[in-house]
Amino acid sequence: MEPQLERNLESFFAQEYAGEFELLFCARVEGDAGLTLARELGARYPRVRARYLVAGETPFTNAKVWSLTQMEEAAAHEILVVTDSDVEVGRDYLRRLVQPFVDAQVGCVTCLYRGKPTGGLWSRLEGLGMSVEMTSGVVIANLLEGMRFALGPTMAMRREAVEQFGGFRVLGDFCSDDFLVGNWIAARGWRVVLSDYVIDHVIQNRSFADSIRHQTRWMRSTRFSRPKGHLGTGLTFAVPFGFLALACGVATGRPVLGLALFAWAVLSRVLQAAAVGWGMVRDKRAVSGAWMYPLRDLMGFYFWAASYASSRIVWRDQVYRLVEEGRMVLEGSEKARSESA
Repeated sequence: MEPQLERNLESFFAQEYAGEFELLFCARVEGDAGLTLARELGARYPRVRARYLVAGETPFTNAKVWSLTQMEEAAAHEILVVTDSDVEVGRDYLRRLVQPFVDAQVGCVTCLYRGKPTGGLWSRLEGLGMSVEMTSGVVIANLLEGMRFALGPTMAMRREAVEQFGGFRVLGDFCSDDFLVGNWIAARGWRVVLSDYVIDHVIQNRSFADSIRHQTRWMRSTRFSRPKGHLGTGLTFAVPFGFLALACGVATGRPVLGLALFAWAVLSRVLQAAAVGWGMVRDKRAVSGAWMYPLRDLMGFYFWAASYASSRIVWRDQVYRLVEEGRMVLEGSEKARSESA
């Protein structure tokens, strides 16, 4: 039972879509509180076809992929849309999302998202990172080489494209399953499209510790899934280099120049938050909180640096170690012991 879960799930039942669609929910156990809530919502929307699946214990390291495998087999249609429980969408979401599939070469469609805080400073800062830092990186990647990856909060795929890379089950040991879905679909000649639709990603982490753990995990998974691009990410932060310029200016007897460069680094991040936050994802919170973004930029650099300090991540209260190509190994498992040996 995550913050705003009922509102998130209900937004999918409330779709205004002329064609046929179904909603599939999957949890590990029958008594899962989220699955119970989904059933209650289904009773309120009897005209929407919904199915509720129980995956049971997973044979994969990534339990989410095991659920996706069950839903892939049960799905009735040829377009599969995967989304997370911490996502809220508008009534026109599905209609807008599937429009690019009129092009027979489109195999995957994904969406930008804005962070929606649920309370507290750390939730706001993490939301800023989603709306500004994440959006900036995705848009630049799309401009430079086109979309060759997907974003987890929404991935729409042709079933044929999924089957060509072996189905969801081949993702069972990977952490960055969303990145790989888009990457593998693009590698097989399909187009991956960045939709003009923007969704709300509801921030679950309200405490400092939870926020730090989540963002460090994301950075570490990126380090393994796309190592070269991740290395270059370190050059996209401004405030750390502003501090460096200030220190060099003071050390060389040019404090005014150092201060000017530091001030420009801070100002550039404020302008970036307003321009990207509003211009790309229409996030009013990114505009009103643009003054906070230099701090978020500094935190982003810390998360990037910390991604190289260890290969361990914490996910759903379990500790994993990331290995070659971003595969996950559960700490303490027989597989982990054999790899360490």
